[in-house]
Amino acid sequence: MVSTNNLKNGMTLNIDGELWRVESFQHVKPGKGHAFVRTTLKGVRHGKTVDKTFRAAEELEQAILERRQLQYLYREGEHLVFMDTEHFEQILVPVEKLDEATKWIRDGDTVELVFYGEEVIDINLPASVELEVADTDPGVQGDRVTSATKPATLETGAVVNVPLFIEPGEGVKVDTRSGTYLQRA
Repeated sequence: MVSTNNLKNGMTLNIDGELWRVESFQHVKPGKGHAFVRTTLKGVRHGKTVDKTFRAAEELEQAILERRQLQYLYREGEHLVFMDTEHFEQILVPVEKLDEATKWIRDGDTVELVFYGEEVIDINLPASVELEVADTDPGVQGDRVTSATKPATLETGAVVNVPLFIEPGEGVKVDTRSGTYLQRA
């Protein structure tokens, strides 16, 4: 249990069986009446954002999350197969649980998965990844305008805008948060 006086941004709470991440909070002490805490919560499983108000010093259940390093092996239908590198246990994770993250991981990559009990609720990717360009159109010589870009399909299937000088087979560094090209790898 955690008091509303001790909330922190990023903390995960279990409210009525649902997991909520604290996006922001504000302690309010009005001139009349009791103090309260105004929060903005984001649903961990569904992504919905709500504003909720709690009494000051109200006790809430804090969700205990476990972070584990797992190796991505392959995709099997609508599931991704990960392996725990310590116990060699394989875990099936539905593709929809990991959302857009599947565009940035390759077979054999080690990633951090976030568990609530035995359920995978999130994935923590590195800020940037290096991937190979699988296919892109050639850059046209007359198109050399400042910051001109072209779409490129990466080895994972993600499509990223890259500078005109990038050719198929080259490695590029991509920001996983925004999906933008950073530099050659």
